[in-house]
Amino acid sequence: MPFPIYRPRRLRESPLLRSMVRETTLRAADFVYPLFAVHGRGIREPIGSMPGQYRLSIDELLKECKDAASMGIPAVLLFGLPRDKDPRGTEAYAEDGIIQQAVRAVKDTIPDLLVITDVCLCEYTSHGHCGVVEDGRVKNDPSLELIARTAISHADAGADMVAPSDMMDGRVAAIREGLDEAGFPETPIMAYSAKYASAFYGPFREAADSTPQFGDRRSYQMDPANALEAMREVALDVDEGADIVMVKPALPYLDVIARVKGEFGLPVAAYSVSGEYAMLKAAGQLGWLDEERAMIEALTGIRRAGADIIITYFAKDAARLIEQGRA
Repeated sequence: MPFPIYRPRRLRESPLLRSMVRETTLRAADFVYPLFAVHGRGIREPIGSMPGQYRLSIDELLKECKDAASMGIPAVLLFGLPRDKDPRGTEAYAEDGIIQQAVRAVKDTIPDLLVITDVCLCEYTSHGHCGVVEDGRVKNDPSLELIARTAISHADAGADMVAPSDMMDGRVAAIREGLDEAGFPETPIMAYSAKYASAFYGPFREAADSTPQFGDRRSYQMDPANALEAMREVALDVDEGADIVMVKPALPYLDVIARVKGEFGLPVAAYSVSGEYAMLKAAGQLGWLDEERAMIEALTGIRRAGADIIITYFAKDAARLIEQGRA
């Protein structure tokens, strides 16, 4: 049998040829860099299960933000660890809360960097759940007011975008109504629309000190077995006013990312979560994987699946490789 006229290997012969015909490319502008803010000064506390990541006082956080901006990363996603916790997560929506202080500092110092804030109660509540707890259960509707108050307080501090991650039904509508009434109709919402009850959040819960004190979050986060339900969740958030929809985690849910991208006309974000980061870091440190190649391959896969925005703890590492022409 003669060879076919078209031989795919012809276009794989050299790095320049491979680059010329590459279908999916990564840019620093695709990334959002998550950061953890704490009260105090001079604090750069390593997170044991996330090598290279830290809990940062605001002065140290500003250094990270300046680095990210200088590398072409357009946005950071801020999480806060409060000084005190209580059943209603009061510091989440306090005027002088850690996130509110961090937002003001970043916008005052690096005004061109986009500041996105995580809107949830779990880091701030003494019980560790994402909403109001009554009689041992997380109550949906009583939580909406506090979640909306949190989003409004972030916008009032100067946040460019709010990102509700609590997975309460109706929270996008409550936030949109609250923002509009408070004079922030231009503040966009990036909704954690398809957020699964995942084992891959483990390192984050250490980082944010947000492990539930009883039970788990499977009564409000999604069952990992469900994809059609994810489409319904996204559709609800779109109808309620979401500007960007998110799938979280990323790598175990590439099929969901692709379906969301194919079925909805909005930008799609994917959160490559702490467990994804920790796996690659651990395997790289043990010499089981080439960490840099595995990182770029994983991020490219997320982008190829349809994500317009990738939230990743690898943002700075990946941006550095891209700048060096090694991605």
